[in-house]
Parts: sequence; C-alpha cells; structure tokens
Amino acid sequence: MRDPRGAAGRYRGGLRAVVLNVAAPRAVIVTGAFGVLGAAVARRFASDGTRLGLIDRTLTPAWATQEFGAAHQLRAAIELTDPTAAAAALDALAADLGGFDVLVNVAGGFQWQALARGAEAVWDAMFATNLRTAVIACSAALPHLLARGGGRIINIGAGAAARAGAGMGAYAASKAGIERLTESLAEELKDRNILVNSVLPGTLDTPRNRADMPDADFSRWVSPAAVADVIAFLASDAARAVTGAAIRVAGRS
Repeated sequence: MRDPRGAAGRYRGGLRAVVLNVAAPRAVIVTGAFGVLGAAVARRFASDGTRLGLIDRTLTPAWATQEFGAAHQLRAAIELTDPTAAAAALDALAADLGGFDVLVNVAGGFQWQALARGAEAVWDAMFATNLRTAVIACSAALPHLLARGGGRIINIGAGAAARAGAGMGAYAASKAGIERLTESLAEELKDRNILVNSVLPGTLDTPRNRADMPDADFSRWVSPAAVADVIAFLASDAARAVTGAAIRVAGRS
C-alpha cells in the first residue's frame, strides 16, 4: 500500500508537518534599486543566489557597482515615467538575464506639502513618481512574464495610504492608487499564472527619516530588511496561492 503520509510531510503526534518549497526565483528586476529599500530588496534576493536586474533613475553609486556590478545587471539614469525608456531597459535586462520571473516596483518618493500652500505640482510629482512608474514598469514587464509562462509582480504601497496625515494627501493618494492597480492587475492576470501583490510599509528606519524625525522612537519603525523578507516571501513558491493582497508591514509604527 502507498504510504498515506506522502512525500510532502510526516505525521508527528497526530499532526502533519508540511515542508514548503521556498525556492528562490531565477531572476528578479527591482526598480528604485539604489535607494535604501531597493538596496535591501536586492541584497535579500542576492543572498539566495538570484540574478538581478537593478534599475534606478539616479547614476550608479559606487557601492552598487562594488556590491552588485560583477554578478548582476545594473541600469542607471532610467526615467521610469517614460514608457519608451522603461520598455527599452526591461527588454535589455530580459535579454541579459535570459528572462525574468519577478518585478518588484520599489521606485517612488515622498514629499510633504499642505494644500493651502499651492501644492498642485506636488500632486503631479507624487502621482508620477509613485503610481505612473509602477504602471509603466508593469506594462513593460508583462510581455516578458507572459513569455515566461508566469511570474510575480510586487508593488510597494504605504501604510499611510489608509489614512493620510496633514500635508500627506498627495503621497497617500498616489500610494492608494498602487493598491487599486494591484487589485485590478491581479484580477486581470490570475488566469495567466502571474500573481500581483502589494506590500505596505509603515515608517521605515532610514537615515533620512531619522534626520527628519530626530525625536522619534526609532525602535518602533520597520527595518528595510524586514520589508525585503516579506517581498521575498511573495516571490517564493510559499506564496503561490496569494494574489491581489495588500500586506501591511508596520512593526510598531
């Protein structure tokens, strides 16, 4: 008779222990890769031996060349608000990597301004930086993921999108758009083996945030590495049944 326990687990004390396959994806593209969170995401995937395509609108910093330049593909000064530039960058990375399995949209920014001060330009900038970049990168990635037979898209939203504080309307609204994009795209692609999810960090423990809020309790904030771990989970086979989710990663913030 065939062993009823199967290959995936064993009975222990009447319970079945299941070992999940959490194999790393073969190739991942990260936008906004030279920022604090983007770098943490890149390091997390690189630690699993994943090949990386790293994109940023800034010039390549020396640390990125030293840390990632030999084993991975770096693309600097890419304007992700430009569909032509974004598509060209992702096409080139796909060619260099032999295709890719995961797109992580970290590219974004933050700007505080009260509406009474005349903030129309800030709203335009936040929607361009946070939402338009994600829409364009997703669009550019789709042909490659479909050709691969499936994959993952992971967008970075924000915990602040649920309730905006004073002066945060533009930022929060653009990040709320990330959640709606994620939900819609997940429905659009769920029968094509592409899973789409978002991660909503709380206040990140970064040098910039520490400088801007010197009196805060930094121990309550979320480390970029902790957010990167959740992103790695969503890219793994352990999250194979998760799509359209918005996962809050807030620590005690």
